[in-house]
Amino acid sequence: MTNSAILLIHCPDRPGLVALVTEFVHKNRGNIINLDQHVDRDLAHFFMRIEWDLTDFVIPKEKINDYFATLIGKTNEMKWQLHFTDRKPRMALFVSKASHCLFDILQRYGSGEFDCDIPAIISNHTQLQYIADRFEIPFHHIPITRDNKPEQEAKTIAILEELEIDFVVLARYMQILSDNFCAQFSHRIINIHHSFLPAFKGARPYHSAFERGVKLIGATSHYVTADLDEGPIIAQDVERVSHRDGIADLKRIGKDVEKRVLSRAIYLQLKHLVLPFGNRTVIFN
Repeated sequence: MTNSAILLIHCPDRPGLVALVTEFVHKNRGNIINLDQHVDRDLAHFFMRIEWDLTDFVIPKEKINDYFATLIGKTNEMKWQLHFTDRKPRMALFVSKASHCLFDILQRYGSGEFDCDIPAIISNHTQLQYIADRFEIPFHHIPITRDNKPEQEAKTIAILEELEIDFVVLARYMQILSDNFCAQFSHRIINIHHSFLPAFKGARPYHSAFERGVKLIGATSHYVTADLDEGPIIAQDVERVSHRDGIADLKRIGKDVEKRVLSRAIYLQLKHLVLPFGNRTVIFN
């Protein structure tokens, strides 16, 4: 496991910001591993991701945030995140009955592609418990009805806090999270849905899309906010279809796109390559 620090930064743009940050690393004997930056000229706003090796870095890990804030961050109106690669992110999975995204995530986790811990799978149904058992991941059945939703969400939040979960993935979790839940985990809940929204809503979107003769099928992964399916987008993709594809084909192709897009979003989150800004995201290289 590498021993490096990652800073995600954004602030009003001004000359010399890259030099300020790189000088902070260099003067304290850090070796820069990766640097990516972007300026939104329309908004006059600066974005940066920098990663450096901590092997010879003279500032102790627990003091880096304070030093950066005092020397650079506060005086340049910066907002930032600091991450360390020697700590595995902790991800919880929420599922209902559909298994395609869950299987794909756990296969990537089992193969080492996703370098993280998965301390819990939480579901409002029991159909997918056998998958959790197969991967030896604790499964929590938390059924939700209109009457018990506040109590069950409180129970879910307590589990997430006890397990020190960094972020949650809704792997086809067919429940709408409350505003309070979304606020407590701002930019820490990732969802996936077909990209027929908002055109084809409801329980049978593929039937509606088939009737309209769509030529593209897509999927969108985004952060969850109180505005349903309108949070900052992390990843998207599409597949072309034709009149030869029936409803079953559209569903099969749609599931495949959903798996790819959700796993892409998870990978970006695990690598700290996503920087939310307003209702958008900057995705670093």
